[in-house]
Amino acid sequence: MSAPLIAFIILVFMIFGMALGSYLRLVLPYDHTQADSKDILISSAGMMATLIALIIGLLVTSAKGNYDVTTSGITQSAAKIITIDYYLSNYGPDAKASRELVRQATATAIERIWPNESTQGADLAKMETATGMTDVYNNIRGLTPQNDSQKYLQTQALQISSDMMQSRWMLIEQSQTNLPRIFLVVLTFWLTVLFAQFGLLAPRNRTAKSALFICSLSMSFAIYIILELNNPLEGTIKVSSAPLHKALSLIGK
Repeated sequence: MSAPLIAFIILVFMIFGMALGSYLRLVLPYDHTQADSKDILISSAGMMATLIALIIGLLVTSAKGNYDVTTSGITQSAAKIITIDYYLSNYGPDAKASRELVRQATATAIERIWPNESTQGADLAKMETATGMTDVYNNIRGLTPQNDSQKYLQTQALQISSDMMQSRWMLIEQSQTNLPRIFLVVLTFWLTVLFAQFGLLAPRNRTAKSALFICSLSMSFAIYIILELNNPLEGTIKVSSAPLHKALSLIGK
């Protein structure tokens, strides 16, 4: 399921919990929500709220870390593209075909990761079958150095192209890392129970209901952001294509 749908489902459960708590406030005997019982409800709600806040904080840190790693990988790939083009330009006219392959591979990668620069997700299937950098590697390996300088440049270019093939698979694997479904189910249960307790304690007026609704909406947005950051190549919060576009504008000149 998509991140917006998951966040909406969790929002529905929180609202259901709030409505259930409000209903129980009407049907339960008066002493069940007053005095000592009320203190217990407040303490348990506070404990659950602390637990959920801790889990949400850990999830945000983990998802942001995954997003930052992917962004760093894209930036490093762009730097390597510029570097390999520099080595090939100094190699001489014989490396012209290799430079063109690097340019084509870069343009293809941008098109597959950021199709039309929209919110559409990256085409992982095409990324897995892409052979752009493999073609670059094989083409560079087929060059015949005429001196030690060309031999050095070929070796360096081969090393960078090999690193980039590995980086491509790292991006593919990282983009397929999702939160376990059971974790989302448990988190949804905790939030439902928490808002049921809030509904049980809250007075029946518009101010209290509005405050609880805003809290549930904010929580669903937080979960949405976590899910988006956890999949940095898809959705609305995607890594920037600027580094690769910059590299594309510089290479082949």
